[in-house]
Amino acid sequence: QVRLVEFGGGSVQAGGSLTLSCVASGSISSINAMGWYRTVPGKQRELVARITRDGSTNYEESVKGRVSISRDNDKATVILQMISLKPEDTAVYYCNADGRFVVNVEGASRSFEVWGQGTTVTVSS
Repeated sequence: QVRLVEFGGGSVQAGGSLTLSCVASGSISSINAMGWYRTVPGKQRELVARITRDGSTNYEESVKGRVSISRDNDKATVILQMISLKPEDTAVYYCNADGRFVVNVEGASRSFEVWGQGTTVTVSS
């Protein structure tokens, strides 16, 4: 099985910065994409940023220029650096990853997609 544990989050004033990190653990064979999503009450979960294994990235339009996503494949970690935060960035942020995990000693693997437990970001005006 694969688990994601998130770190960071918290409360900041508008214009402030926060860094979120997420570490994957378990019988991981490979991780394809890692990303961050967020939810606010009454709205669907939306993609904030996503990064593939080869480093290709995509960002939600409203965060472009303010958010940077990076990953360390050796450490199975993805980091989201956020600057110039706005009150509308307030949300619960979730880490997501997909890939393959090992199921037996022969090395057989299966695909997975997992979510972290969520971490709250609050930006006050």
